[in-house]
This record gives sequence, C-alpha cells and structure tokens, in this order.
Amino acid sequence: MGKNLFIHENVNKEALKKKAFNYRWAEIEDGVIPLTAADPDFPVAPEIKNALINYINDGYFSYSPHTGLEDFKVAIANSLNSRKNEFVSSELVLPIDSAARGMFLIANTVLEEGDEVIVFDPVDYLFRESTLNAKGVPVLFPAKLDNNGYIDLSELKNYITKKTRMICLCNPHNPLGAVYSKENLELILDLANEHDLWIMNDEIWADIVYSDSEFLSILSLGVERNKKTLSVFGFSKSFGIAGLRAGCIYAHEQEIFNKILENSNMITTAGGITSLSQIAGIACLNESYYWVEEFIKHLEKNRDYAVERLNKMNKITCHLPSATYLVFPNISETGMTSEVFVERLKEEAKLAVVPGTAKFFGPGAEGHIRICYATSFEILKEGLDRMEDWVNKNIDK
Repeated sequence: MGKNLFIHENVNKEALKKKAFNYRWAEIEDGVIPLTAADPDFPVAPEIKNALINYINDGYFSYSPHTGLEDFKVAIANSLNSRKNEFVSSELVLPIDSAARGMFLIANTVLEEGDEVIVFDPVDYLFRESTLNAKGVPVLFPAKLDNNGYIDLSELKNYITKKTRMICLCNPHNPLGAVYSKENLELILDLANEHDLWIMNDEIWADIVYSDSEFLSILSLGVERNKKTLSVFGFSKSFGIAGLRAGCIYAHEQEIFNKILENSNMITTAGGITSLSQIAGIACLNESYYWVEEFIKHLEKNRDYAVERLNKMNKITCHLPSATYLVFPNISETGMTSEVFVERLKEEAKLAVVPGTAKFFGPGAEGHIRICYATSFEILKEGLDRMEDWVNKNIDK
C-alpha cells in the first residue's frame, strides 16, 4: 500500500498553481520552481479526502462541541502516547486552528509585559512573533550544531535572568533539522524547573524523522517534571492539510489548561477549530500514518540527494538534517547576503527558496538559505540543476 504515492506523476501542478500559496506555486511566475514553504507537493492520503466527503455528504454543517470533538481529542492523546510516550490525557487536549495559533495562545496565557523568553536563533519566526504579540521580550540564544549534529546548549543557562519566564523548544528544529538528545532535553527540563520557567514545546515536525535518527519528546521524561510544559502539534507537515488549519495544544496540569481554554474564546464560540478540520485530523491519526511512513522513505532519498548535490556546489556547504524536509545550506562564502542570493537565484535561475533572514528565522540565519524538498525527485533535481548551473556561472571558484 502506498508504493506509488510519491511519484512525479502525482504532483498536480495545475491544482497547486490554484491552491498552493505562502510563497509557493500559486504565488510565483510561470516557469519558476518553488522549493520554499514547508508544504508537500503531493495530494493527501485518500482516507483523509474520503473522510471529508463522507462527512459533508448529508449536507449538514452544524455546530461542533466548544472544546472540540471527543473522538478527535482521544485520537490525539492515543497517538501522542503510543507513538511518542507522552503521558497525555485527552481531557487536557485542546483542538485549535493550527499549531501557530496554539503558540500565540500559550504566550498570551503565561506571559506578562516585559517577561523574557528564550528563543533560539535561528528558529521559525513564530516563536519570536508569539512572544512579541504577548508583549514579551525575545532573548536570542545562538543555536549552533555540535559535532554530533545536536544543538549546543552548553551556554543556555547563561541566558536565564530574573526576568526569564519561558524557554521555547522547537523539536525537531526548523530550519536546522536537528532532533534533541536525551541529555539536552534533561538539561532544558532541569533549568526550567530550577528557575520555575514555562516551556513552549513545538512538536509539529515530530513525525518527520529519518531512519538514521530518533525523536525523543521532552514529555517522555515524566509528567512531574513537565508540569509547566505546554505543547503544540499540527497536521500540516506530516499530513499536508495546512489549508484546513488543524492543530492542538496539550498540557499536563488542569489549572493552566483551564486558563488556556478561557483565553481561547472557544466557550463563547468566538474562537475554535472547524468540524471539517477535526474530521480530517481524526482520519490523519487513525488511518493515515502508513502514508507518512511512505512519505518519509521518499523524503529520505530526496534529503540524501539534495545534501550530496549541494555540497558539491562551489562555495556552498550543507549539513545532513535528522528530521523535517528542509535543508539549510550555508552560502556565506559566495560573498552574497542571503537575500541577494535568493533574489538573484529566483530572477536568473527561476528557482525560489527561502532566504536566511531575520524576518523568517532570526539574525543567526544570515549566510544560509532554506530549501524544502517535499516534492518529486524530478522537480527537486531540476531545481538543484538550475541552482548548480547558476552558481557555476556567477560564483568565482
């Protein structure tokens, strides 16, 4: 089952040009290849599509429960516990319209104006933006990989002050593609408990981990130590349903969960997640992990190919990610800024990628670009062919 799901013929460019926004096919000029936003070029598992069709067939779109469908919350808890050993109760799961929304809700619930939040640099911009939205102060911790491919946390304790309120954890890490070792997670937990800090734990990439690596959730280290860990998960990266905006928040303590629920405005119906998104989410968790497993096999081949190609390009280096479907090559030796490199690559080579700028990832991303390879091998190869040809013509050896 699923052996032919990720072939080139299944990439429907006509549909993508109408529907794939956020720097992707629907927002680029004809002839440009977008290896940009982290969104698959393949259609979803048929079980997801069929579940939606079955749900809408009777023509009713009635209100759903204020705090989410019970079947969805149970499916989330069962999946987190069986796949990642997280000790989550379905009663402390809150379905919400995307992991991003969950991050903003967490920040607005636990932060007061002027509170400091440790945000890794580089990392996805939503950590910074959710902190700023809550009138917190992002404190940037330099995220550098050690010789084992883990983020070096040896100086993390030095970034904690009396004003520190929360540590942000992106596990696996976007854009570095790193997972965290048990020792590093222990360190983060020890610091958080010692200084009475919250942890915002983003695990949206937790399913996309390669055969040569292993994902370990901070929640698997015990409920007692994670009382102040607030986690988010979403379905866009694993299952390709970004447009449905399906996500969840989960906690280990009833008191903080109640505060999050109150701030979500779901009880008043001013906030919430659609019934369609939840039906899709149930199908994702209960029926579609075979699709994810086949997707990872395809992605691992793309990953290995992309890293090998990039490291052979003049003045470009690229480490091998342990997770995600993103590579983060270093282009600093070309003498161009990330923004200039990306602008010229798009204009002259007809290849769109994401620049390593402060806007997207923080100032520590400068000198890098991010490439998404959740596409067919043929599209990836054509994109890298264009990049290599352009580099050979424009970068002195």
